[in-house]
Amino acid sequence: MSRNGLSLNAIEAAAARLQGRIIRTPCVSYSGTLPPGLTKQSLIFKMELFQTSGSFKLRGALNAVSQLPKGTPGITAFSAGNHAIAATLAGKAAGLPVTVVMPKSANAYRVKRCQDEGAEVVFGNDITELVSMVEALQQERGYAMVHPFESWPTVEGTATVGLELMQDAPNVDVVLVPVGGGGLIAGVATAVKAMNPSCRVIGIEPTGARGMASSLAAGKPLPNVPVNTIADSLGAPMHLPITFGLVQEHVDELVQVDDQAMRDAMRWFFTSLKLAVEPACAATIAALMGPLHGIDANRIGVIACGTNIDEITYRNLLDNGANDE
Repeated sequence: MSRNGLSLNAIEAAAARLQGRIIRTPCVSYSGTLPPGLTKQSLIFKMELFQTSGSFKLRGALNAVSQLPKGTPGITAFSAGNHAIAATLAGKAAGLPVTVVMPKSANAYRVKRCQDEGAEVVFGNDITELVSMVEALQQERGYAMVHPFESWPTVEGTATVGLELMQDAPNVDVVLVPVGGGGLIAGVATAVKAMNPSCRVIGIEPTGARGMASSLAAGKPLPNVPVNTIADSLGAPMHLPITFGLVQEHVDELVQVDDQAMRDAMRWFFTSLKLAVEPACAATIAALMGPLHGIDANRIGVIACGTNIDEITYRNLLDNGANDE
């Protein structure tokens, strides 16, 4: 049992609830053309980008919605994209109306995906306005909020990613996890440490969104942190107690990667794995090319967290990177 309240039994119970409702994404062992800095290591990718929602977020959203009180009239969520899609799909599966609150700067592809799946999408200017709009929906309509990272059901759901990885690749030496709000790494790290305590868990943040590292340095979750990164899925403007406590307990190290490194890693994914991924998904490989260059590990577990990106945005990100060089 984690001292912060998340047990392996709770994670296994979440996995049972999700069985048949999500894709049990494959673990793919890769030892082809490795990123610069690696020589003989094997990379084991947990392919959450193949999830129905395009990211791991569906696990937490479905787990949360499945535990709502009977008679809940609908759900709401705030998100720049991946969680909005997941909450939409979870609400749809439960037969509930969904209103997602997204920033005006949200990617048009992600907005359309939510609308196409039946969600009402409303827009706000910043995180303060998004949260207040969600609170208004809770009060006015009685909707339940499905938090993108800060709830026990959400973290139990994300922890099933780590559970499956440890079941399929129990001998990995280290697991690399992208970090935004902390929901993914909090769950994955708890599952990994429960099943293989000697396995290291390393989180990767953008240099322009290093709020978790700043929170750990401060010894408390920071309610407001600056965000300036192309990895919008990792741009959490706040950190909160549940996920912070689990990260503090179970994560061995955090490292940071800049936007150009993520662009380079996106190119590696496309060239080596033939996958077009968003910057958040590429952050792990960016870390292996940079701060984790020459890492002392033979079997490296890599959480390929997801990719909800359209062709135009993908091309623009890479083209802008080329222009900066």
